[in-house]
Amino acid sequence: MLVEATVTPDHIDGNGHMNIRHYLELDTWSVVVICEDVGIDDIYRTQRRMGVFTAEHQLRYYREMQEGAKLSVHARVLARSDKAAHLMAFLVDRTNDRLANTLELVLVHVDLESRRVTPMPDDIADGFDRYVQQSAEQTWEAPVCGVMGVRR
Repeated sequence: MLVEATVTPDHIDGNGHMNIRHYLELDTWSVVVICEDVGIDDIYRTQRRMGVFTAEHQLRYYREMQEGAKLSVHARVLARSDKAAHLMAFLVDRTNDRLANTLELVLVHVDLESRRVTPMPDDIADGFDRYVQQSAEQTWEAPVCGVMGVRR
């Protein structure tokens, strides 16, 4: 579990459920936690002048999140190439014990000076590989859309 929260009145839109921007914010927060853990943080961006950009993503909704509901967000790194990582975040409605939403995305590693995709340094690649291994040990498949991923 990377993120825990409670749906507040500020999260609710005119339809009476959590607004799309909050799903995306919470999902991406879990991805940021992974990126920081593998070493892609403010120091990395400032000193090494590299980072990650989102190349594509897909949000899927399974259940509404309503005010007062407790939630958690979990993330997995599904695969990695030398320049990209395929991740998925899972927002779980803890109040009703069910999956509420997923965010599937592909991050590309970039040189912040040239703004071009560049291979990951070994330490960053190794960090993502740890998460890929953890993901492979899961007993359930991630519900990927089937049209995105890393190119080898």
